[in-house]
Amino acid sequence: MARSVLSSLVLAALSATMIGAQTVYMPKNPQVYYEGLNAADAAAATASSSASASASSFTPAAYQTTTLNRPALPNPMPALTFPVQLFSGGMGNMSIPQKGDFMGFSIEMSVATQMLGKNSSNIFVPFLNLLANVVARAGSIQIRVGGNTQENAVLKESLPNNTILVKDKANLFNPTGTPPIDYTPDLFYMMANISTFVNANWHVCLSIVYLGIPFFNHTPFSLAIAERGQQILGDRLLALQAGNEPDLYAAPPRTHRPTGYAPSDYFGEIGDLINQAASDSAILKQNDLWLVPSVSATGQSEWVIDNVLGTGILDSYSSQIHAVTVERYPNNNCVAIYGGGTPVVPQDVLPNYLSHAGTVAVYSEYANAANTAVAHGKPMMLFETNTASCSGFVGVSDAFAAALWGIDWSMTLAAGNFSGAMYHFGGQSASYNPFTPPQTNQTAFRQWTVGPIYYSTLFLAETMGPSNKSQVVDLFANNNNPSTPAWAVYEDGTPTKVVLINYLDDPTGASTINVQIQVGGGTTGQNAASPSQVRVKLLTAESTVQKGNYSWAGQTFGGWFESDGRLQGEMSAETVQCANNICQVSVPAPGAALVFLTDDAFNAVSPDASNTQTFPTTYLTATINTALINTTELAVSNGHGDIGGMRLTTSPNSRNKNGAGSLSASVGALVGAVVGAAVFLSGAL
Repeated sequence: MARSVLSSLVLAALSATMIGAQTVYMPKNPQVYYEGLNAADAAAATASSSASASASSFTPAAYQTTTLNRPALPNPMPALTFPVQLFSGGMGNMSIPQKGDFMGFSIEMSVATQMLGKNSSNIFVPFLNLLANVVARAGSIQIRVGGNTQENAVLKESLPNNTILVKDKANLFNPTGTPPIDYTPDLFYMMANISTFVNANWHVCLSIVYLGIPFFNHTPFSLAIAERGQQILGDRLLALQAGNEPDLYAAPPRTHRPTGYAPSDYFGEIGDLINQAASDSAILKQNDLWLVPSVSATGQSEWVIDNVLGTGILDSYSSQIHAVTVERYPNNNCVAIYGGGTPVVPQDVLPNYLSHAGTVAVYSEYANAANTAVAHGKPMMLFETNTASCSGFVGVSDAFAAALWGIDWSMTLAAGNFSGAMYHFGGQSASYNPFTPPQTNQTAFRQWTVGPIYYSTLFLAETMGPSNKSQVVDLFANNNNPSTPAWAVYEDGTPTKVVLINYLDDPTGASTINVQIQVGGGTTGQNAASPSQVRVKLLTAESTVQKGNYSWAGQTFGGWFESDGRLQGEMSAETVQCANNICQVSVPAPGAALVFLTDDAFNAVSPDASNTQTFPTTYLTATINTALINTTELAVSNGHGDIGGMRLTTSPNSRNKNGAGSLSASVGALVGAVVGAAVFLSGAL
């Protein structure tokens, strides 16, 4: 399994109260030396480089301030007060039992060292905290590392300068500009060390295509990733993806496969892959291993999922296949990124993300495949998704509308017998990231940016909970009005939660919906069984176009560059008294509510902050000859303020001299890096 976790990582578990690690910009004070340079030396060394620029001098998509106009209210308006009727013992059309980790993450392999950590001994603390939040509620989390960059990744034993992943831009030969990457086994060791902290399991993607280099020749396949992945990760490695969007392999201008490449050819290649793996003694796990087919085709394409399953792939390779996978975004921003047509205008498509009808329509394309997978005893997973492909829409993907849409899309998939949905990360250039680390020249203390999809993830984690028994049913509420969808969650035949969304965007407060929840009674023919009271957690913002500073049960991750991965503030949940078998819950416009019908359901996903594991710095630089800085002052000084005027001492026992008396000793030393983690989790803390 994994090698021993380095002693530097062990330090991370020693205290849950320490602030995460920090790095600093080069101080302007000429008396202070940092990494062997003072301010004058550093200025000369970086005169021709833009690397020292703060985020304010260059704004990647992840930090764009563009805000769209509020959408108009629908005409006619939906009813604002309406009933929701539940039944004791279950309801028709309930889903298969769902796990708490239904909503997971898909990390593009090329940005793994931006998200997870630098290497196996330098893991990012905010990432660990963000995972721990989910695990504390859902009991587990799933993370996929792969994407287009996995397709041409080459495993090497080592790389220069102890790096573990590099982009090979010299061999960039594809229409989307995705660079090939080289990586080392330390990427797997980093995942294994992460798993030690957060009990994580991983999906890693296996390429079966080639881009003109021997590693991608599928005659034979290169199975190094399977061999080393299983060796290092053991049972933490859940499955291997057998191809990423094979429907595009022969789509012009791509030439990864010959013209005419069809689902039947893919079927044959899977057979070749399974046979080759069976003869490889280094691949210890042979069955329940492969993820197929991960197609993205829609419409009339011969590659739609129903046609691929129609090849008999599940019957022929049932023992070896782990899950049926597809990849789907409801829209794309590719023209804006790569050209070739008329780009989508985000303001025009904003209403599409504020309607339950849209998520139902996209799901309907996969309903048959989901039922086929279930009939064969296989999970159906949406292995890569988000608001829009090609990095998302600025103003939509990074706004509150995306948080509501993420809940709706996930609940719709869960109700339709999908077993999971992985929301994709694309790095600094993407606006749809669930969370984004700071640029490399930014401090790491409370400098991560948490996006709307991460709030959806927490919401879903609490909705599904740790029992792994949650069955979801769409209630078609309010005469199936697309602005006010609702779902019920049952566990062991008992209704435990209700999810409500109010897509209306009304600053006057006049469009709050009032939902009258009933269990049994009325015309159901059952005894009245509503609880005496319910608990309600709200996800709210001032508008659907708001960016950052959302509230989940009274807590927030703040705005841009404000998070260390931990919720800020006190958790608050409303208690609603029920009368005459009716529990009336109000949801502001816009907003979403998670209604707990039992105390057990509420307590299972409401971790006590004092008992919640968070992660501090995992290693320190020297404890002398380092500056002592109050972390809050540090946070506002890196690239945004001037610490040059502070005469920071570099001598032991002299921090109260030369104007440093106002600086706190709360941080014993400047930390060399932030260490934390990210992974494909599937277990409890």
